[in-house]
Amino acid sequence: MTPKVSVLVPIYNVERYLSACLDSLRAQTFEDFEAILINDGSTDGSRQIIQRYLDMDPRFTVIDKPNSGYGASMNRGLAAARGAYVAILESDDIFEPTALETLHDAAQWEGADAVKANFWLYWSKPQERRVPFDLVDPEHAGETFCPSKDGEWLFYGKPSIWSALYRRSFLVDNGIDFLETPGASYQDTSFTFKVWALADKVTCIPNYVLSYRQDNEASSINSPGKVYCVCDEYAEIVRFLDERPELSERLMAVACRMKFDSYMWNAGRLTPELRKEFLSRARDELTEDLALGRLDLGKLGWYKRTDLMALLSDPERFLSSFDTYGSDDEMTMLRHYWQLGGVLAALQLAARFAARRIVV
Repeated sequence: MTPKVSVLVPIYNVERYLSACLDSLRAQTFEDFEAILINDGSTDGSRQIIQRYLDMDPRFTVIDKPNSGYGASMNRGLAAARGAYVAILESDDIFEPTALETLHDAAQWEGADAVKANFWLYWSKPQERRVPFDLVDPEHAGETFCPSKDGEWLFYGKPSIWSALYRRSFLVDNGIDFLETPGASYQDTSFTFKVWALADKVTCIPNYVLSYRQDNEASSINSPGKVYCVCDEYAEIVRFLDERPELSERLMAVACRMKFDSYMWNAGRLTPELRKEFLSRARDELTEDLALGRLDLGKLGWYKRTDLMALLSDPERFLSSFDTYGSDDEMTMLRHYWQLGGVLAALQLAARFAARRIVV
């Protein structure tokens, strides 16, 4: 019998967290699913753990493959999926017991191409704690809409492909899959963009469906081989839009704002040496986007424009101030924009704080 949902679980050397992940899948209140475990050439005890679940639950199957990266694993899973819908569960994360039921009911009720939900930021050490991450805020909870026409805000949120459900025929008919770049960083970026760009109906729900692990040290991207994966993702987005002029007109500027945000966030995760190299490439790409009219400064807001102009005009000065970029401390932010944008930028920020009744 064909299952209603196919759950894809990409696995690579995650023996420490895998049992908790798969236990959360077996515990789902929604039982009509298949679990496709894609073992990407694990060299630790992950394959032995997988076998335990294959032996105890016929809904679990495995694809064993040589190590070739996250994108290749996901595409193998998509090709094998039989369900009407596809869900994704990262092998160090944990589903809420009602996750699949909640997502599937919303998709069925609204006839949606995709359903998007909230999730928890999760730490298991030094003590267990969870913090809510509200991608879907109260203003948009329960809405069903076409993102490319009525939901630009959705493009700017964290991709979080695992807090969602996708109609499989929608993915297949539109040829939506993953870019097969090395490593396991950012491969959700172009996938998510294509989903939002092509979906006629996306339903957003306020439920928290998953605990997204924050303390897996193996998930770091501080590796020279992974630094530029995000650039490959945005090159793919540009290629995708260039082939669809009607979408490009609406979404190219959106994609370029996304690129700026992603590049700055990526730079903040890197070691100082890798950060300098990455920001040099980011500067070249953003300069080209601006020259070609892809980047709409009006979509950035004054503070992001200040950072962009500093990066383009004086990259050394921007790099020297980068440790204060995106700070939550008001005085640190004032110093950052005073240094990069001068008196006017600092006064604008101070006025913004004052309007919010923040003492600076």
